[in-house]
Amino acid sequence: MKFRLPLSVALLVSLSACGGETQSSGEGSEGTTSQVESPLGAVPVPVENPMTDAKVALGHQLFFDARLSVDGSRACYSCHMNEDGNGGAEPTAIGAASRQLTRHSPVIWNVAFMPRFYWDGRSGSLEAQAKGAWGGGNMGVGAENLDAKASEIGAIPGYAEQFFAIFGDRGATAETVAEAIASYERTLICDNTRYDRHRAGEGNALTAVELQGMEIFNGKAACATCHTPPFFSVQFGTEEGMYYNVGIGIEGKSEAEVDVGRQAVTEREEDWAAFKVPSLRNISQSAPYFHDGSVATLEEAVRYMASAGVANKNLTPLLADRGLTDEEVGAVVAFLGSLSCPVDLVPPELPGN
Repeated sequence: MKFRLPLSVALLVSLSACGGETQSSGEGSEGTTSQVESPLGAVPVPVENPMTDAKVALGHQLFFDARLSVDGSRACYSCHMNEDGNGGAEPTAIGAASRQLTRHSPVIWNVAFMPRFYWDGRSGSLEAQAKGAWGGGNMGVGAENLDAKASEIGAIPGYAEQFFAIFGDRGATAETVAEAIASYERTLICDNTRYDRHRAGEGNALTAVELQGMEIFNGKAACATCHTPPFFSVQFGTEEGMYYNVGIGIEGKSEAEVDVGRQAVTEREEDWAAFKVPSLRNISQSAPYFHDGSVATLEEAVRYMASAGVANKNLTPLLADRGLTDEEVGAVVAFLGSLSCPVDLVPPELPGN
């Protein structure tokens, strides 16, 4: 069954997906999956949470609604604002009640293609990630209080009708809120950057300096080893994701002070201080960088990743001094600018109190 996205979301998707078609099996269908089509491929959608117009529209509203948080101060969008390149403006995220969190808010374009979520990969679905951020420090509700908060939101005129129409007797619960938000997030596709247009054959999409930077990115600098096109991360297209220790967040700290990253999930020594490989799409718009937001500029980030990094017991052997000149660093930075996403998240009208 084919369907149209709500106007505000449809505009976003049509601009970013170059006219891609969205398909749905309809709520409650079994044995089939919904798909959002994109030049990057078909977005995987779980059978248990098929996409519909109405569900995407509801998730769109919930993503922007600060009333979901414990104190009404934070929405999902608060950590992924357009003016911050869809990532976090602060080195580490700020949660409800102005709580300082421990990791940087990443860009979420193309998250639907990712196998696991958070810097350490602890969540295996967008639905689980939504509940984690909602119940955890980001929005501060507490995992044990999500159903109560969902009921509160579901009682708001405008939301009540939507939850009943979409979910029937299930109504507004922690699960249905997460399913709606995840459905909206699966429409956040970035696939029409200037790089994509160059890849599609547009002859003047990249400047001479950007073309030089792309050659260095793929060659001498070996960036593409971990930031492989078209997603610009080897995290995509794997079952568990890829996690590396590149030495960030280690210098000047004792082992007890270091964020152990993926090791907290797997309990494996080889995952100590390892973090996911983030996508580089929209990278020039989303400073600061790395899991702790400790690098302020893109030039600094490129210089670091083209160096041997900070020595430690688990530093990835993929990191090495690439011997880039200042001109070559500048060219790589210029090329990364061609990965900027030409669309914004679109704020919806929210139901009234």
